[in-house]
Amino acid sequence: MPDLTQRLAALRRSLAAQSFDGFVLPRGDEYLGEYVPACSERLAWLTNFTGSAGLAVVLTERAAVFSDGRYTTQLEAEVDPALWERRHVTNEPPADWIKQNTAGGARIAYDPRIMSATMLEPFLRADLNMVALTGNPVDPIWNDRPAPPHGPAQVHPLAFAGVSSTDKRAMVAADLREHGDDAAIIGDSSSVAWLLNLRGTDVPYTPLLLAFAIIDQTGGVDLFVDADRLDTAVLAHLGDVRVHAPETLAAHLDRFSGQTVRVDPSATALWFSQTLVHHGAIVSARQDPCLLPKARKNPTEMAGARAAHHKDAVAMCRFLCWLDANGHGMRETALSDKLDWFRAQEPSYRGESFSAISGAGPNGAIIHYRAKPGADRTLAANEVYLIDSGGQYPEGTTDITRTVWSGPSNPPHALCEAYTRVLKGNLALSHVVFPVGTTGHRLDVLARAALWQVGLDYDHGTGHGVGSFLSVHEGPCNISSVPRPVPLEPGMIISNEPGFYRPGAFGMRLETLQLVVETQIGRDGRRFLGFETLTFAPWDRRLIDVTLLTAQELHALNSYHARVAEIVLPYLDTQEKQWIIEVCAPLSAG
Repeated sequence: MPDLTQRLAALRRSLAAQSFDGFVLPRGDEYLGEYVPACSERLAWLTNFTGSAGLAVVLTERAAVFSDGRYTTQLEAEVDPALWERRHVTNEPPADWIKQNTAGGARIAYDPRIMSATMLEPFLRADLNMVALTGNPVDPIWNDRPAPPHGPAQVHPLAFAGVSSTDKRAMVAADLREHGDDAAIIGDSSSVAWLLNLRGTDVPYTPLLLAFAIIDQTGGVDLFVDADRLDTAVLAHLGDVRVHAPETLAAHLDRFSGQTVRVDPSATALWFSQTLVHHGAIVSARQDPCLLPKARKNPTEMAGARAAHHKDAVAMCRFLCWLDANGHGMRETALSDKLDWFRAQEPSYRGESFSAISGAGPNGAIIHYRAKPGADRTLAANEVYLIDSGGQYPEGTTDITRTVWSGPSNPPHALCEAYTRVLKGNLALSHVVFPVGTTGHRLDVLARAALWQVGLDYDHGTGHGVGSFLSVHEGPCNISSVPRPVPLEPGMIISNEPGFYRPGAFGMRLETLQLVVETQIGRDGRRFLGFETLTFAPWDRRLIDVTLLTAQELHALNSYHARVAEIVLPYLDTQEKQWIIEVCAPLSAG
């Protein structure tokens, strides 16, 4: 076991030597992505907390780790309370905690290379004396820090990308000219990947090459990445893109003196704005110009998403059939490994799109549960099992959650009622039509209404955007009770995942991905949109109380199951075919 006491003490000595009273350490790297390479897992190294969202604050005498409700249980399991207080980031914001535990004028250090302007803003609003560092104080004391990733860049072929990098650059350049920006910093590696039709292997679960780029209003691009990671084919693909060593980035920002440079305040490290201002540039705080066009999938990407989900449907149905016959007595990690094995039977499979959430019984109620070998639970008879997983394919990215009953006894009525109300929410959101300009916030209630009718709810968003062989969690669209002023547009892929969780007992979530499409509905010149379901795997009929379904819902359910069978039957063996025919057979109200 690492000596976390010594690590915290060493950090405090380093801060004291620089006359700092505290230090804020977010979980993240210079690219501010969801997943980071091993060399950037500073929060985990210092605190032992391995969740994907968190932040630590180290003061002279006190220290705390903050995360949200998804990780409450994980914080308790991983973080030593003798060293670190464990705090809910929403209920007790870090800035407030610092203010309560420091004297006025205390010097609080932060690393502007791993914090955005948006992340820093609450600390400034609390009138804290925040001081930017030129280097991260964790790095010098991390003696066995892993080397940065150095795998080769990969071309994302036009057959999958649908639009050439040249055309994408022209589109972004036109946006810059329209808004009067001379250039834009592309600090999100997902945006770099989309813009240049490049992929890589630098982080888990998302096929990214970690790199920065600058695009000007002529469409010219400077790419900052080690040149030895680009082979002849990649260089030919990049064409006139100018490649520079990453360490020259600061010097290149000097050339923008007197010019206006767009920097996304949420998706770009604050260091860029600070450096540009130092060199006399004008910072335009606007959204990443790649964000919306990346979210609006083009026809090739839409077709690719359908193909990827059909492949995933076969793996998922084969797994559910196997689970029905063999799941009892198996551990959660073995179950998720088996699903990954089924996906890997498809030659184009490129790995999981996130670490699968495999939760048996009460563990299903932990929304972002991560089973660990040796500390995971065995799936017992007569309980609920939740499996939330996804795959990466060159054609697209998948994300699906199914909740099943382990049997052999019939599930209790209360369980069936909760499951059916979650299902009703999924069906309602799947079949809604809405006018152009509608945000996801306006649709969120549809997924919750059936639960609300009996005093139930769930404490997470209903839907997140999904990339095209990119991030499984992609902005800027969402479906949530928290407003986000981004209308849903044709081509966007978004999840539909209502749930219900009873801590200590069970959890259930039913997730499909949906493509926003044009509809023929609309009068008086108004255009309406709807959703095309991409995900195909059966719901567990054992948990469905058909008496709670309307005739319209029952028809939608049976139509969906018929489509599932149509897609997967040609790819199943005899036993699997018989299983899918049985579980997808029409349900009747009687």
